[in-house]
Amino acid sequence: MCDLPDGGLVGQIMSAKKRLRVGVLFGGRSGEHEVSLASAASVIRALDPEKYDVVPIGISKDGRWLVGSGAQKMLPDVLKSGERVVLPPDPSAAALVPLGRSSDQPTVGVDVVFPVLHGTFGEDGTVQGLLELAGLPYVGAGVLGSAAGMDKDLQKRLFEQANLPIVPFLAIRRSEWEKDREGVTALIKKKLRFPIFVKPATLGSSVGMTKVSKASEIGPAIDLAAEFALKIIVERGVAGREIEVSVLGNDEVRASIPGEIVPHREFYDYTAKYLEEGTRLVIPAALTKKQVRQFQEYAVCAFKAIEGTGMARCDFFLEKRTGKIFVNELNTIPGFTSISMYPKLWEASGLPYSQLIDELIGLALELHREKARTKYSIELPAGAAGALEA
Repeated sequence: MCDLPDGGLVGQIMSAKKRLRVGVLFGGRSGEHEVSLASAASVIRALDPEKYDVVPIGISKDGRWLVGSGAQKMLPDVLKSGERVVLPPDPSAAALVPLGRSSDQPTVGVDVVFPVLHGTFGEDGTVQGLLELAGLPYVGAGVLGSAAGMDKDLQKRLFEQANLPIVPFLAIRRSEWEKDREGVTALIKKKLRFPIFVKPATLGSSVGMTKVSKASEIGPAIDLAAEFALKIIVERGVAGREIEVSVLGNDEVRASIPGEIVPHREFYDYTAKYLEEGTRLVIPAALTKKQVRQFQEYAVCAFKAIEGTGMARCDFFLEKRTGKIFVNELNTIPGFTSISMYPKLWEASGLPYSQLIDELIGLALELHREKARTKYSIELPAGAAGALEA
């Protein structure tokens, strides 16, 4: 467990300077852009101004990076206005640089970055790679964990390797589908029983997901999913309860109490999540003590299986007919509004929202310090360089 800001790395930095500068990175080029705005607004409001100097960093839908005038500005305004910046992949800079700046324009330095990006170009390891090159600490999973967390096909294979129970599934490449629609349809009908779910393999928030109850619906469902990804996941439907567990930590990982999603629609799709009211979050979920322990153990195991760090939300199915637990997926940057499941589960587990943010920032600094101990080059003995050149 990482120390909170009155001690540990956050406290050390704060004792050396008045406030820690936190760059909250939001928006992005994915289909989950609007979800990111809601999460970022909530994080910014919760960052204690006595502890943190917040630097909102918005990424527009066309990929422009913008610095707003301050944390109090409404997020849509931040994206419409503000100075354009870039983050150079240069650890000696460790700052945002105004685009096309003159020598008298200052850079925008930050101590740690809090990415609140969902989906492609934010949660998939791309931004994490840029932050690694820039030498900046950042909240959440690294390049490997983020990439594995985004690719649901790879993720499920890693879960299988870790002996975690998963629902039967197939991964279909868009190119395979376009070349042989009949063959792919026949394979799905042979391997999986209806109902099935079809969704993009590399997107979240249930964007592009369809429930399929008969063979004639397979084609349109895959066509929709293929609009959003190169790879499509087709998996057997589970008639059961949707249980979620929040995970927190780096080397020492702990899990929250489980909660349950009770959608008002047939299943928990994008509309049920974000556009309509009626879905209930039940915290804690009505489970036996044995079930609670099993969900928590599976969540920690799944987190470790993808090399997760910082945070993740693990989603499960609890099959009604058999009582079996299935690991569905991990989200390495879960929804982060004050009413989102990830922070609400931690609040119910005794960790309030603002303290959760403090701890995540502490974990980011802790991991960055640990990475700094790693050698990336070797010192050659005298004369060895010349020998190599020869």
